[in-house]
Amino acid sequence: MTFEDYDRRLFEREMADVTPLARRAAKADSRAARRGPSEAQLARRANAEASGQETNFLSDEFVELLPHDQPLAFRRDGIQSGLFDKLSQGRYAIEAQLHLQRRALEQCRGELFTFIRDAHRHQLRSLLIVHGRGREDASPANVLRSYVAKWLAQFDEVQAYCSAQARHGGLGACYVVLRKSERARQHNRERHQLRRG
Repeated sequence: MTFEDYDRRLFEREMADVTPLARRAAKADSRAARRGPSEAQLARRANAEASGQETNFLSDEFVELLPHDQPLAFRRDGIQSGLFDKLSQGRYAIEAQLHLQRRALEQCRGELFTFIRDAHRHQLRSLLIVHGRGREDASPANVLRSYVAKWLAQFDEVQAYCSAQARHGGLGACYVVLRKSERARQHNRERHQLRRG
């Protein structure tokens, strides 16, 4: 028995007596998850920052499974449609990649957290995350895909993400664009001031 089979059986045993939420409530929860971090997550983040250590604030709570054939798409308010269009067409050079397939969910949570934080610290902006897709909504790959979509929206650094083009993994991967770091913004300001002269 593989580790994934064990995880799936354990999950099925634990969920045997669970009844699904009404569809309307689940959609409302999904929309809330896409808006960004919850108050509890913000509080965990603030506590971690106050103590000087970086704690993984990504939610490990229930996630509504996305349909396995539904493309991922998210952008924060104020993000220009041109940036999002260019991202969805795969026209940004990929500066770093993370492959999460065939890993335990908790391991993926930790690796994604570290990957996004490190990429932002190193002033990378365009990323590719390969998460898999699965052929059914309840497949392990689609469970991970659904969590990745939820987790990415919880990062302040993430401006937008969307499913990749077929050449980069299609629905089994997503492009992510990060906001500029403070250092990069300062550098741009200085460059523009030099031009003005």
